[in-house]
Amino acid sequence: MTIMTRRAFVGTTGLATLALSMPAVKRARAADFRYKYANNLPVTHPLNIRAKEAAAAISKDTNGRFEMQIFPNNQLGSDTDVLGQLRSGAVEFFTLSGLILSTLVPVASINGIGFAFPDYATVWKAMDGELGAYIRGQIDKAGLVVMEKIWDNGFRQITSSTKPIATPADLKGFKIRVPVSPLWTSMFEAFGASPTSINFAEVYTSLQTKVVEGQENPLAIIQTAKLYEVQKYCSMTNHMWDGFWFLANKDMWDAVPKDIQDVVAKHINAAAIEARKDTAALN
Repeated sequence: MTIMTRRAFVGTTGLATLALSMPAVKRARAADFRYKYANNLPVTHPLNIRAKEAAAAISKDTNGRFEMQIFPNNQLGSDTDVLGQLRSGAVEFFTLSGLILSTLVPVASINGIGFAFPDYATVWKAMDGELGAYIRGQIDKAGLVVMEKIWDNGFRQITSSTKPIATPADLKGFKIRVPVSPLWTSMFEAFGASPTSINFAEVYTSLQTKVVEGQENPLAIIQTAKLYEVQKYCSMTNHMWDGFWFLANKDMWDAVPKDIQDVVAKHINAAAIEARKDTAALN
């Protein structure tokens, strides 16, 4: 697989959707397992591009027995809503930031400590190493299944409609949207900002209507979610690295035969590695 540019992502989205939707019609009756995969990212984001490739490979290698249906862009609800659906079995797969998952698994937020990672080499040494293994063990104890490789979300940057954020002092009184996580809130409160927890599905509207002045996200999300349309400044703060754990409902996962589990996990983990390259290129 090759690294995709912004132009390639946008240009191939329509073709990828058509290419994957047609075989799905043929496989629908034959599939023994039709599992829903939800995420909160635009269809043009690397995560969804690579997830579509993984879904096609899984279907092929299981001879159509396993079909992964992708629901991007909060189609099935907000992050907190879908986490509940995942736990109940209404949704089988979900990718979620560790900082939001920390409402269920507290240690999952550890990668979100401000300025903990100076670069990607340090990130992957930790998250593909002992730290990542420990977090996955805690997720397992919470009754969820988690894939081995965490998906890259990227280093987070601050955008604003009112002023550039050049120094910590610029955050004083700054009304900023943060995800629903105590760690995000406490970090920006420490800088004297005024953080508001808002689910990602409502971020664009909240910025557009001036409920908040700014937000913080990796460049890939700022680009694919078109947040630049409602923001004027982007400050390269690199204040936090964030990633998505690929989660599964345990009962639904255990219902899948081991040989098919192995195929699904193999392609999901491989897609995560490819998406890391894509996201790094966009960032």
